[in-house]
Amino acid sequence: MTNKLPKFIDKHKICIICEGNEEYEYLNRLKALKVWNEQYDISLVNAGGNGNIPARYQDRYQNGTYELVLVFCDTEKKPHEQYVDIKRKINEFHGVDSAADEVVIFANPCTMQIIIKHWTDENIKSPAKKVNAPLIEKYTGVENYKGRTDQIKRVMECVTAENYADMCRRVSELDSDDSIGGSSNFGRFIILFENNILGWLERINSQLE
Repeated sequence: MTNKLPKFIDKHKICIICEGNEEYEYLNRLKALKVWNEQYDISLVNAGGNGNIPARYQDRYQNGTYELVLVFCDTEKKPHEQYVDIKRKINEFHGVDSAADEVVIFANPCTMQIIIKHWTDENIKSPAKKVNAPLIEKYTGVENYKGRTDQIKRVMECVTAENYADMCRRVSELDSDDSIGGSSNFGRFIILFENNILGWLERINSQLE
């Protein structure tokens, strides 16, 4: 009897440019929990700050290794200058006015808005870590959260496959308009990462051309 080849010989390679440590460690935790469809091979790049995102995005897009390159970042507080600049540069790179709307995963005002949804319905009102520290301590036990590497890792240890399901439900209920406080489009990408229907990769890429 001959061995049957696996149905998916090659996984679909996706790259996500993460704004900084929180974004990188959070997605890395979700990868480790194996909550997404195994046919996607998701690589993470830590841009080390939102000012580095456009160059990292262009580099990974142009090297041709990935079927899709995405960005994961904060909007920060109004008037969202750096976030708007990231979107503008992505649009200019593709020569398409709405390109960034297809590839940018955002949280308004910050990524902790998504992370905290693992434990509570409460919305984050400010990107300031000092303001959010009491909420983070309440649900993770991490005191005086300042975004240090050791603190981020301890928060991520509290993210589980069980409360991932709670986060998905809560994030799906958020507004997806990036100009509105307490909004995120992460819910849309969660659905895509979880399912095995591949048309969405081609659809997004067709919007970039």
